Amino acid sequence: MKATPTAIADVLLIEPRVFGDSRGYFFESYNARAFAAATGISPTFVQDNHSKSAHGVLRGLHYQEQFPQGKLVRVVAGEVFDVAVDIRPQSPTFGQWVGEFLSASNQRQLWIPPGLAHGFLVTSQYAEFLYKTTEYYAPEFEQCIAWDDIDLNITWPLEGIVPIVSTKDAGGKRFSKL
Repeated sequence: MKATPTAIADVLLIEPRVFGDSRGYFFESYNARAFAAATGISPTFVQDNHSKSAHGVLRGLHYQEQFPQGKLVRVVAGEVFDVAVDIRPQSPTFGQWVGEFLSASNQRQLWIPPGLAHGFLVTSQYAEFLYKTTEYYAPEFEQCIAWDDIDLNITWPLEGIVPIVSTKDAGGKRFSKL
């Protein structure tokens, strides 16, 4: 397993060792010892989530004010552009974002530590998205930042895509209002 820091050092791009031949491939999608050795952290995951979304669906930018969730995210079908936004006030990268393409074919994962907002855009016909969390989902503490916030200025790959967002996500707060 290889862990590469992104522009937000705590957000890590995870690349598992993939063993493949003419029959297909095999890889460990998560191994606690290998993850700790590659990243220096040992999260305790309490929940796994699986979502399926159509082309153009944009989910996020979500976070929990209390019980912030660390997330290990990956795609098992299709492709997404995955985004993490640093909303930790004391962080040197506060207000910055990183984005990575995650897909079933590249098998890449993203570690998003607690205290960041998260969202993704489906760039393929559909995508199945899996993620592990370090805290349970607490809807009473869930918040949403507008995906198109002008201060964050996220460069979503929207060429030929009209984003499909939920009512909740369409009503996301401006970053400046946090």
